[in-house]
Amino acid sequence: MNPNLHANPQQASILGFGTALPAHQVPQPDITNLLTSHLQDKPDLARFARRIFNSCGVDTRYTVEPSYTGAAEDCKYLPTGDASGIPTTEERMDTYKREAPPLALEAAQKALKDAGTHPESITHLITVSCTGQYLPGLDVTLISQLGLSPRVNRLPVIFQGCAAGLKAIQMARDVVQGAPGSTVLVVCVELCTLHFQPVMEKEALFAASFFGDASASCVIGHADENSRHYFQLGRGYSVLLPDTTEDMTWEVGNFGFDLYLSPRIPRLLGQYIAPEMERLFEGEELPELWAIHPGGRGIVDSVEEVMSLREDQTRFSREILRTAGNLSSCTILFVLDAMRRDLKAQSSAAQNGVAMAFGPGLTAELMRFEYIAAKVASESEADHVYL
Repeated sequence: MNPNLHANPQQASILGFGTALPAHQVPQPDITNLLTSHLQDKPDLARFARRIFNSCGVDTRYTVEPSYTGAAEDCKYLPTGDASGIPTTEERMDTYKREAPPLALEAAQKALKDAGTHPESITHLITVSCTGQYLPGLDVTLISQLGLSPRVNRLPVIFQGCAAGLKAIQMARDVVQGAPGSTVLVVCVELCTLHFQPVMEKEALFAASFFGDASASCVIGHADENSRHYFQLGRGYSVLLPDTTEDMTWEVGNFGFDLYLSPRIPRLLGQYIAPEMERLFEGEELPELWAIHPGGRGIVDSVEEVMSLREDQTRFSREILRTAGNLSSCTILFVLDAMRRDLKAQSSAAQNGVAMAFGPGLTAELMRFEYIAAKVASESEADHVYL
């Protein structure tokens, strides 16, 4: 075991998690059929779509929109035939405003309960989303429905893409360590399926093949003697990868938000991730735990290959992708939560880890963490006890 692994009361920690999925579950073959029905007059594109959808590592996804669960001719987002009636951006934002708050509330309530934290103890609220915007926003709704203090410091993180969940965790870490006594609630909610649109080109199929809807939340503060099974947060940073600004874009269009994902992304991340790991760990031994944002199967494959990881080290990322898809900013919280539950079930000892998430820029968010089963006294505290 790494001798540097121990609970440090000065460090910020993730004390609890909460996740929530919408009611409508859609098997990947059903989404494939919806899309290819829309592409009846484009057989080559339809064949390409089936190949992409069948190989992206997703078995099922969740959506707030029941239109995806019925017959192809009834799907207003991916209609067969005339596409003139697809929802406008305004209509999609109306759906977001209605559906996002209850999903976010469910995840936040679970996180508070898991952490054993009373709502009135929350000093900062970080809300994260890139799939919808309105004011007064999600933060105002959560303050009212969760019973947070009206004086809670609100920090919205908007339109930052898939990397934003880990960015919010790092922001919360800095708040807690810079302002002793602070406790931060992070709430991410993404309704990605509201932005599906009729496909006209191959590039659009990559984005449509694996995104789903979800919310995820966590409580970040200082661990105490009652804390169990938590992640102590180490140092990390955000880095812009050179010459990659056009490889992932997310822009507001007239019929939802328009996403472009370059097929180069897995290769680019593979090219830069090893040097960044050397920088993050400064010559120390690389960790056992790897929480990788599964932005697609190719991304996980690339990191696994470049860093010479075992299959069991990437299984949490692959399992979340398989069972729910890419959940944008929420995904890394789902991965960390699944990892922590497994470590708890295995009665694992303390272990080092690294979390990583990727978004437009291309941006890589990187952070060290440590799994702590239970807080233990430091050497100085132990000396004091026995003197």
